Amino acid sequence: MRPLKSRTISDYIVLVKELEKEEIKQKEYGSMLILSIMEEVGEMARAYLAEHGRKATNIKAQQDETYKQELGDLLLSILKLAIYKNINLDKRLIYTLRKIRYRKLHPKK
Repeated sequence: MRPLKSRTISDYIVLVKELEKEEIKQKEYGSMLILSIMEEVGEMARAYLAEHGRKATNIKAQQDETYKQELGDLLLSILKLAIYKNINLDKRLIYTLRKIRYRKLHPKK
């Protein structure tokens, strides 16, 4: 297995496909990915609120991973789902950025 270092999205896709080659064969893989995304969103929110928000006294949450680490977990889960469903994230990001730009240039009255 290649050493982990900073890579392009294409490199990450190859790496994730390599790491998940057995798991992707499971019947419930897609459902597991959706649940993983939801779990990671919750963990990231908990960690963020423990550090910056209304839960600053939650010592247990502060001892867990930071929201920055949880964001990495969330991004990986999203990447896995995109690979599984053959979604081109580059195209999806461009689409969404264009949509946001259009809304800023043409606000509803």
